Amino acid sequence: MVRNWVRRTGIAALAAVVLLGGQAVTPVTAANEASFIRGVDVSMLSMVEDLGGVYYDNGVAGDALEILHDHGANFVRLKLWVDPYDANGNPYGGGTNDYETTLALAKRADALGMGVLLNFHLSDWWADPAKQIKPKAWSGLSYSSLRTTVFNYMKDTLNDFAAEGIIPEMVQVGNEIPTGILHNDGKVGGGITDFSNLAGLLESGINGVRASAAANTEIVLHLDHGGSYSLYRWWFDNVFAVKPNLDFDVIGLSFYPMWHGTMEELEYNLNDISKRYDKDVAIVETAYAHTLADGDGAGNVFISGDENIAGYPATPQGQFQFMNELETILLNVANDRGRGFFYWEPTWTPVPGAVWGTAAGVAYANDSVTPTNTWDNLTLFDFGGHALPSMSVLNEPTANRVVNPSFEADGYTNTPSGWNVWLQSGTPATAIKTESSYVFDGSHKLTFWHPSSYSASIYQTFSGLENGTYSLSVWAMTNGDQNALQLYAKHYGGPEKTKTIETSDVNWNRFTIDNIQVTNGYLEIGIYTDANANDWVNLDKVTLRKVQ
Repeated sequence: MVRNWVRRTGIAALAAVVLLGGQAVTPVTAANEASFIRGVDVSMLSMVEDLGGVYYDNGVAGDALEILHDHGANFVRLKLWVDPYDANGNPYGGGTNDYETTLALAKRADALGMGVLLNFHLSDWWADPAKQIKPKAWSGLSYSSLRTTVFNYMKDTLNDFAAEGIIPEMVQVGNEIPTGILHNDGKVGGGITDFSNLAGLLESGINGVRASAAANTEIVLHLDHGGSYSLYRWWFDNVFAVKPNLDFDVIGLSFYPMWHGTMEELEYNLNDISKRYDKDVAIVETAYAHTLADGDGAGNVFISGDENIAGYPATPQGQFQFMNELETILLNVANDRGRGFFYWEPTWTPVPGAVWGTAAGVAYANDSVTPTNTWDNLTLFDFGGHALPSMSVLNEPTANRVVNPSFEADGYTNTPSGWNVWLQSGTPATAIKTESSYVFDGSHKLTFWHPSSYSASIYQTFSGLENGTYSLSVWAMTNGDQNALQLYAKHYGGPEKTKTIETSDVNWNRFTIDNIQVTNGYLEIGIYTDANANDWVNLDKVTLRKVQ
């Protein structure tokens, strides 16, 4: 079965009714919620199942992939190793993701209607920033021969997948490659500043994809440390300096909040690199702990101090809160560039023997660490294989309720469609206007400014909202000298909530009001200012979404 994965959903009608000047309007928005990737990397699943792993949903045993899909997962990410066996045929473990194992998992996902991201590690075993070991069969090749081999390997493997009915929607060329691929031929960093060899190898791999039956698949290049814009600028600037027309589609990031920076740093980086390189972005690896307990007694990578670093409790609710905020950040990347996320190894439960490697694998990597499962408290199933309530993060995101959220509907105007405008007596209509310079999202923004002191607001009022918890945000840039400049939410069944919009740097910043508990089906949202002469604020991409 081959599908053409729909990247954008087009027009989605919203259920809420907005009252505009007494007239009821049903808002319609172009959104990417339905096609937003809620992926799961289940590369270890076959190994866990073979060792006796069982999974449950509401106490009923079932197929883990089906359970994840039933809870909203619409994509899988699967790693592929070239030859994960030693000379005697002993498997390296960690899923032993050879061609047959990975193909079987891809077929299971495809049968459920899920998209497939095929992750070529270009190694016989784990590839990451610390180790990018060439496959054994490629170890003696010259650089020129290596480029040819990479091209043929990518092309032939994808053709073989296609012959079995699987054309992946996305393909990764390398896994976590800030230090390059196929060391030492394609190594960068650590004193190596010439990116020519790396860029050439990447080009060969990409050309192999384009020459295959998967020619139209989206190609991903993937780094770690998602909160480090300096890493991404250094790496991609250097790659593009060598190959300015390198043919790929998506920048993939790993982001684990205990290791890879703050959420604010991630958000800045996603918006920076998507604009700077004109690419979509996706978090292709992420996870969070649901407990500090240790399922197999062999230690965890997420331990007690990591809660303080990451900022969320190690509970199912904390796991949900982190993933929900990550989803919100991705949905708020300008111009719908945030494609989605892949939760890394949600099924790696502490089944005896389900460890990251075998003795053969440890010997191959010249490692000395005893193989264990240090991931068992970061899964979306508990230690007994029961689906956690945090699995709801895989549900399709709710639509943005805001009408004309990025002020694109009218071109230049003082009265943007969908918005009510309030002006204090003496404040002219020109104090509020749409403009097309220095925008955050789309082609327009809304500006408050006047050469004399002024007070004004824009707002929307919603009736018939489903009760629950909502989050409201706006992207803004301001001089910050107003007497008052606030994002607000009120009339929802609780006290008015406000968030001061202030200057934090010279760029656009997102300001948020969380935990709006709507209990009466009604809500007013808006931005209000009491400003001095020449005070200004730019506003863009206003978002109101139901969270729970």
